[in-house]
Amino acid sequence: MRAGRREWWGLAVLALPTLLLSLDMSVLHLAVPHLAADLRPSSTQLLWIIDIYGFMVAGFLVTMGTLGDRIGRRKLLMTGGAAFGLASVVAAFSTSPEMLIAARAVLGIAGATLMPSTLALISNMFQDAKQRGTAIAVWMSCFMGGMVIGPVVGGVLLEHFRWGSVFLMAVPVMVLLLATAPKLLPEYRDTTAGRLDLASVGLSLGAILPIVYALKETAKDGVSVVKVLVLAVGVAFGVAFVRRQRGLADPMLDLRLFRVRAFSAAVSIMLVGALTMGGVFLLVSQYLQLVAGLTAVQAGLWLVPQAGAVVVGSLIAPRLARRFRPEFVLGFGMLVAACGIVLFTQATGAGGVAFVVAGMSIASFGMGPQGVLCTEMVVSSVPPRKAGAASAMSETSAEFGIAMGIAVFGSIGTAVYRDEVVVPAQVPAEAAAQAGDSMVGALRAAGTLPGPLADGVLATARDAFSSGLHTVAVIGAAVVVVFAVVGMVALRRARPAGAEAPVPVLEHR
Repeated sequence: MRAGRREWWGLAVLALPTLLLSLDMSVLHLAVPHLAADLRPSSTQLLWIIDIYGFMVAGFLVTMGTLGDRIGRRKLLMTGGAAFGLASVVAAFSTSPEMLIAARAVLGIAGATLMPSTLALISNMFQDAKQRGTAIAVWMSCFMGGMVIGPVVGGVLLEHFRWGSVFLMAVPVMVLLLATAPKLLPEYRDTTAGRLDLASVGLSLGAILPIVYALKETAKDGVSVVKVLVLAVGVAFGVAFVRRQRGLADPMLDLRLFRVRAFSAAVSIMLVGALTMGGVFLLVSQYLQLVAGLTAVQAGLWLVPQAGAVVVGSLIAPRLARRFRPEFVLGFGMLVAACGIVLFTQATGAGGVAFVVAGMSIASFGMGPQGVLCTEMVVSSVPPRKAGAASAMSETSAEFGIAMGIAVFGSIGTAVYRDEVVVPAQVPAEAAAQAGDSMVGALRAAGTLPGPLADGVLATARDAFSSGLHTVAVIGAAVVVVFAVVGMVALRRARPAGAEAPVPVLEHR
């Protein structure tokens, strides 16, 4: 059955929270200096203000996706939207670090309801494969575009308003969502699903939160015994979670989904794509600001072409997939992305912004089809009543991929930097230690040194950082090429969407 005007207007409604969620992920970093001067948080509190949102989103995605299947996807979306709007107001007018941390935690939990709910509703509203592919492309374009334009929007707001304004963006969007959703969005829920297993919820949180935390902290400060132990705890909870799901008649996460080749292959490719682009984007963002000396707003403006490229790549993917086999479109796009990543090897400490911008634009264009086609494969390869859980799995794989990419590629870049940097002998020991540790340390050290010596420190630090970027680019491009080939082979014999899906039992209003 083909979607009509109501469904397309409904897609516009679903695109708004998606865009907002991605904006919220990227805009806070610009506001940190302003809120730090106002609230005066400790260094630990500041880290929690920044990180707690991402931890909560990652931790609750699976739970919220499954909950939406049970109580209704529209109901969960509206509940999460209302909570997101209220928490945004609290965050905007926070008077203490503790208050802001709590508000950010609630924002993360509410944000975890938005992504799986919107994607699951899209899969239900657009039954026609062609229309569903286009709808997912629009949805994905909004999410990816918001990540890039966030710094630009945030910069404009912070130039004219208080730091809390970056949170108040959510309020009118959520009010519009709550006003229009009952009229434009149908309700879907699985009438055969049992109660949500609270023990499974606890085990999933016990697995995801420690693992994401350990990966992110390792990327910041390197490996330590404590972080390895935290990671081990998360893995242990993960094993317990898997065992419990296998023993439940109505599991929170149906592990049988992974027996569907299209589902497991698509989730794996999304994980690797997020890992590579997350890690590479980290170093590219640092290069533009730390090596090229751009402000956050200027760096955001330079990356606007990337936003346009990913939107174009996402929107043309469904049309190309109708003319050629989807796995070939996906694989060819990933090969294009690898070529873009290789361009980063031409960026040097003395210059290279043009190569970085061109490389990110080409890579994002190539990865556009991967995000859209893999997402479409995930939601179309499972029964409609499992759309919420499947959507949550695709988003969770992306969250894990980004965290792993930042940890792995960040560590590689740091290791190369420390091996390559050569601090002039005349630099005092304390400043030399700072400069030898990281590019940020080199900038701090240079600020304490006389002109010629500071220039020498910065020159060697920029060259060393560029070497780290080159190494990460080569490894990242190789990983993308390997998985482009693996993806084409794995998906070539995947069953057509819905071929094995049992007849859904859904309540549709």
